[in-house]
Amino acid sequence: MLSLTCKASIKAVIFLGSIADRENRASIKEIALFINENEHTVGKLLQKLVKDGIINSTKGPKGGFYMTAKQIKQPVISIIHSIDGEEVFKQCGLGLSKCNDAKPCPIHNDYKPVREMFKKMCMEKRISDLYENVNKGLAYLIG
Repeated sequence: MLSLTCKASIKAVIFLGSIADRENRASIKEIALFINENEHTVGKLLQKLVKDGIINSTKGPKGGFYMTAKQIKQPVISIIHSIDGEEVFKQCGLGLSKCNDAKPCPIHNDYKPVREMFKKMCMEKRISDLYENVNKGLAYLIG
């Protein structure tokens, strides 16, 4: 359902949220290392997230990427909208371009409620909800 870039974006934002209360800024290299992703990919996705106001960045020796208290309260769906767009919640479970209620794929009726529940979860969960368990050691971003 989500693109690899979107998944990496969510992991990067969770990481930034997890260090937000310490008022730390993170470099592209540090984020890429922590979430086990390619630096070039992370750099591109972070630029998009800054442009869309999901995260912030500053330049200079003490620069880097960070999140404000207001930003960590954003719903996870804001990241998905920034990277993949709303269409991700309308896509066919098998990836067929012409799947719809009138011409369903073999899993259409089973997949539709799963997709809707996933969207609901992304609307309800805040970034802070996700990184709290990472900080407590109850959830992990690499594996």
